[in-house]
Amino acid sequence: MRHDTPVDELPALPARNTDTPWTGLASGPDGALGQLRALETLESAYEAWEELKRGHAASVIQFREEQARLTQQGSFLLGAVRAAGMDSSSTTPGLQPQGAASDFLRDAEAKLAKARDAVSQREAESEARYQAALTEVRTTLLDRVQRYLQRSRPHLTLLLRRVGAERSILHVARVQPDEAVLLCYLLTQRVPSRYGFLFDDSTEDLSLPPAPLYAEESVASDAIRPDAPGLLRVIDASTDVVPLKGFIPLRVPRPGGGEDFFRLLQRGAVMEVEIADGPAFRSILSREESERFAGHLLRLKLEERIGLDIEAG
Repeated sequence: MRHDTPVDELPALPARNTDTPWTGLASGPDGALGQLRALETLESAYEAWEELKRGHAASVIQFREEQARLTQQGSFLLGAVRAAGMDSSSTTPGLQPQGAASDFLRDAEAKLAKARDAVSQREAESEARYQAALTEVRTTLLDRVQRYLQRSRPHLTLLLRRVGAERSILHVARVQPDEAVLLCYLLTQRVPSRYGFLFDDSTEDLSLPPAPLYAEESVASDAIRPDAPGLLRVIDASTDVVPLKGFIPLRVPRPGGGEDFFRLLQRGAVMEVEIADGPAFRSILSREESERFAGHLLRLKLEERIGLDIEAG
């Protein structure tokens, strides 16, 4: 069952040696790419991706700090010059920028400008390397998922629980992490943004259930709890990666046209089948809805896209 555990905090950023300019993490993207290429598993691909995202975030912060430090240094220098009366625009009586004083000011400003340019160049080079590495990881992950699906099929066990004569609750037995990733891609043509997405019951607010989205892949931190139509819009707006958390979505066609939005919501040992009903989801299905959902899975089985067992409780 859901535990509502607080979200894990990111590890502390690497300490920066203030005696030398920041140039990014020690291994930079190369370490993550080495890990990606060393193992042909889905988990290793996601681990490399996480390492890259953390390294990239740390690099962005450190370059921002370096630029801020240089800006502060320039402001301090200008203030000191004005305080000494060396600036011609200063209203304070005193020394005017002549001779050595003028040379000092020009030399200091030139050094600061050169330092800013050097940091900007390193930042641009670092950003280019990280973006290239992130593109390689995503491409490799998609290729790996597609190759996995060619030689193995996710296997589902559908469990029927009757609630009266005309209503029921459907459960799907818990799947393994690899199967969850493959099933997500099989049903949406998108990979989840995290390897353990289906089993993550963390929440940023203990008074609220876990959010259905991560704040990544263009999803803002204040938009991780959309209603059912909003959730579907996020999925449709994504391209190859979708930041799902705690569930797997799927669409089931209606006999007269159109389709219904279902989701497999992780609940401990099982995933509970829910259908979008207005802004929310409900788990108690009509007989027609449950039969149509089971029929959709059966079609996938007959197309040899999944393995399927159906058990009535």
